Amino acid sequence: MRRRLIAVATAALVSTLSVIPAANADLKQSAVVSANPSNSTPHVLDGTVRAIAVVGTKVVVGGNFEKVREAGTGKPEIARHNIFAFDAATGKVDATFKPKLDGTVYALQPGPSNTVYAGGSFAFVNGVGLGALAQLKVPAGTAVTTFKPRVGGGLVFTMVRRNANIYIGGKFTKVATKPRTMLARVNATTGAVDDNFNLAVSTPRQGELKVFNLAVNPQDTRLLINGTFTKVAGQRRYQIAMIDTTKKPVALTTWATERYATPCNINAFDTYMRGMDFAPDGSYFVVVTTGGPGGTTQLCDTAARWETAKTGSGQQPTWVNYTGGDTLLSVSVTGAAVYVGGHQRWQDNPQGRDFAGPGAVSRPGIAALEPLKGKALAWNPTRTRGHGVEALVATPTGLWVGSDTDQLGKEYHGRVGFFPLP
Repeated sequence: MRRRLIAVATAALVSTLSVIPAANADLKQSAVVSANPSNSTPHVLDGTVRAIAVVGTKVVVGGNFEKVREAGTGKPEIARHNIFAFDAATGKVDATFKPKLDGTVYALQPGPSNTVYAGGSFAFVNGVGLGALAQLKVPAGTAVTTFKPRVGGGLVFTMVRRNANIYIGGKFTKVATKPRTMLARVNATTGAVDDNFNLAVSTPRQGELKVFNLAVNPQDTRLLINGTFTKVAGQRRYQIAMIDTTKKPVALTTWATERYATPCNINAFDTYMRGMDFAPDGSYFVVVTTGGPGGTTQLCDTAARWETAKTGSGQQPTWVNYTGGDTLLSVSVTGAAVYVGGHQRWQDNPQGRDFAGPGAVSRPGIAALEPLKGKALAWNPTRTRGHGVEALVATPTGLWVGSDTDQLGKEYHGRVGFFPLP
């Protein structure tokens, strides 16, 4: 029966991927994905997968790694430096796409005309100094020379493309020669910095100032940012802020919460904010965190749902799901489920403090939550926990997973895996 399920899932993947456009947003799914991962995905043999993007029939994978291998026995190691591409249906590693980037790839977004945008800690692409954001042709692997954002003074941690706009966050000081502190919007064709987008992000809670993650609703009207900051546009916004992207110039909204101002038990983190994602209709978003075990007055090591349309200060989450002391790093909201990844042992564990409290359910390394109430769904493929899942990317055919470990769904899958829709 298991072999039959694998065959059916693979056939569905092959038949649908050929017609998928290069999407720039997660799409709504009508069901929870299978707990049985596809057998055709290749393996990353070292380092960490930090970003995944689907470009036509290709899957582009970024992170910090040096070796990959196709699925199956007796396959040779293939040298790839921080980025590679493979055929989504067959898992065959693309022999042409092998750009040379001199640093970690933290963010990927599909681009038009079979291209992909890559952001990270690199400064050179194929020996040319392009800065920390570049557009690459797929599968040629060459840079699109007309795209010239020239991000300088640091790195890009996070990126979202919405049609003609690319939003970037990280630790940088200029974009296209213009001053921009940790946050910018650039034109997706030229890389020109948007003069209507220049909000001051300031006053780190500790450590260096940075925007760690961002999310944009599908309508491109609301931008969420998180990071070490405690002020945006001179107003108090502790580690998280919502921005109205329709204004000219863009403006901070009144949405604000103090729930992420409470210190977590572990003070080593300059920010304990991690992944964020909007629902497919943009009506709500989910934020996941690290920080160590704490009480239910804190939002450390949690997933929390928030309503987009609410305004004003003192906002409270609709629901919170506690791991009981383990980090959540990434989240993908599909409508059918809220997928969360990290190195968690449990979900539904508000009373746990590095142990399973009353009502806790085992969900090693990856879980699916019910969107309305936030409780863990029965879906439980498991994975070896390691540092955790850095990338969760939903597509019309399933869910891509990128991490630093090699056991997913009780099978060997080196740092990359795919759960197909049933």
